[in-house]
Amino acid sequence: MQRRQFIQLSTFTSLGLSLSGCSFLKSNYGNFYNSHSYEFKKLVFDLLKDWCDGILKTQILNPSNPQLHGLLDCPACDHHHPRSMDAVYPLFFMAKATGEKKYSEAGIAAFEWGANVTRDDGAWTNELNPKSWDGTTVFGAIALAETLKYHGDLLDDEKRKQWYKRLESAADFVYRRFPVIGNANINYGATTIYALNLIGKLIDKPEYVKQSKELANQIKSFFTTPNAFLYGEKQGPDKTIKSPKGLFAIDLGYNLEESLNSLVLYALEEKDEELLVLVKKSLETHLEFIIPDGGLDNSFGNRMYKWSYWGSRTSDGMQPAFGFMAKYNPAFGTAAFKNAELLMQCTHNGLLNGGLHYNSHNVKPCVHHTFEHAKPLAFLLDHWESLPEISNTMPLPRAIADGLKYYKELDVTLFARGDWRGTVSAYDAEYNLQNDCRQATGASLSLLYHNKVGLLCTASMAVYKLQETDNQQPAPEEDIALTPRIETFVNNVWYTNLFDLEAMYSSSDENWQITCDAKVQLKNEARTVVSETASNFNLIYKCSNHFLEIIANTQEEINHITTFVLPIVSPSNESVEQMSTNEIRIIKPNGTVKISSSLPLQIKITPKGRTFNMVPGVEAIPVLVNFDNINKEVKIKIEIV
Repeated sequence: MQRRQFIQLSTFTSLGLSLSGCSFLKSNYGNFYNSHSYEFKKLVFDLLKDWCDGILKTQILNPSNPQLHGLLDCPACDHHHPRSMDAVYPLFFMAKATGEKKYSEAGIAAFEWGANVTRDDGAWTNELNPKSWDGTTVFGAIALAETLKYHGDLLDDEKRKQWYKRLESAADFVYRRFPVIGNANINYGATTIYALNLIGKLIDKPEYVKQSKELANQIKSFFTTPNAFLYGEKQGPDKTIKSPKGLFAIDLGYNLEESLNSLVLYALEEKDEELLVLVKKSLETHLEFIIPDGGLDNSFGNRMYKWSYWGSRTSDGMQPAFGFMAKYNPAFGTAAFKNAELLMQCTHNGLLNGGLHYNSHNVKPCVHHTFEHAKPLAFLLDHWESLPEISNTMPLPRAIADGLKYYKELDVTLFARGDWRGTVSAYDAEYNLQNDCRQATGASLSLLYHNKVGLLCTASMAVYKLQETDNQQPAPEEDIALTPRIETFVNNVWYTNLFDLEAMYSSSDENWQITCDAKVQLKNEARTVVSETASNFNLIYKCSNHFLEIIANTQEEINHITTFVLPIVSPSNESVEQMSTNEIRIIKPNGTVKISSSLPLQIKITPKGRTFNMVPGVEAIPVLVNFDNINKEVKIKIEIV
């Protein structure tokens, strides 16, 4: 952003953004029960303690074997998670908060296991292979620095000296590894800004602080206009390359749970007014994608292969950015609060599950979710008196929305009418041009939520892929995409609008009815249009106060079985009734979902009566409606009765 644009946008005074003269990043402690925002504080503390106890249960304690001692034994994965040493910070916080030495001992063991992935250049690698990705050193350096800054007094003098030496080595690597914004995914640049500022002041390295300021100035050009999405989550050397539709690479999960956290903390500490204006605008935009139950709508994000409904699998969590900025917009506090409640809902036996239905589908959780999301909660508690009042009384924008909102930087529309909330995506940016991780596109209904019964439809990857083998869990069973779609198979090749990156749509709001009208094509994963049967379809979504209707039709001959697939999110404990050939009902705790169709409805047979997808970690009932070659049209209506 140019300086002139900044001045035209706003000034700090007009925004009401003011910063105190003292350092922001100071730990503070007060009486737990007398501090402000007690309800939120208790939620955060209880959740953090549950997670720390869960971490202790997974930790291997075998001092005679340094290759294992301190490692976290993941219940879900058959490989190590070297970043588990990041757990040192929340464990040390809990040791001080409770006075229980078991937490500091666990933290010491977790951190010192990191010697197994330490390189001579100061890096920690993301895998045991010393040639594996080393950029994650920045996260370990932040965790170690915060441990030493706020809880280093729990270490004896000799160990504290050793840890500071290790921090210096890691920070020097980060300083050399990320000299500019854009030489890695944008989340690394953003976190490096905070890391170098934090560590430079902690160990008196003014060159680190200087570089952090230079990077902070560079990153200001990575915000879109007009909605200030942070972009640059893309493989390849040039993070500024646009898609064929002219769209940047944007992922809301990494933005909210990593990048914006770091930029908020840096901007507040350094009193960077220009950056703070940008991150406030960006947070206001991202806030519109927070679902009323606290979930994050990242159905279209170009790294949504790690989307876990509450956020992203291996990032930190959205609480710091929203929490510290809540004095400028109380709804930021609501987002932090509601998301923390959702994290609690998704926690079982001390570990954060990667979605709503891991437990009901008997899918084991990866421990990575827990130890990463524990860090920002410890940070909040370490700085509680610096936080503004936080409650959940201010409604989230999406909870009270009505009408349409189009985001041109994404080719995504949010719609709301009555209790219905939905997302339509034709976003065509790709994370990896050689190995596309196909998120929601093709004018698909990438999310449908109802205020009474909750999540009804959601996108998944079109084909589940382990884009990051050590950071994702394998699919537990047959991979069935969750994104509502039109599909056909010709010679066992799958064709669907989910691969149509060129899909176009328009939307309108007239006579109390919202309409999204799209033209899509059925393509295979290589993006070849099907030729042996109908390929061009109209896809229409109509939303009123009382129902959501989906209409799909074509003027072409249908020569192969063609189906509209409508997976309805539903955990295994909900009853399903086929009322007639054209009506299915799903009994939910707060209402009954009625699905009716112009043609016969079928439920795809699955071993457990539900399919499960790792993205975003939910169970669903795959409802199928086959087109006929007479009317060439399918109409499906969803109602809550």
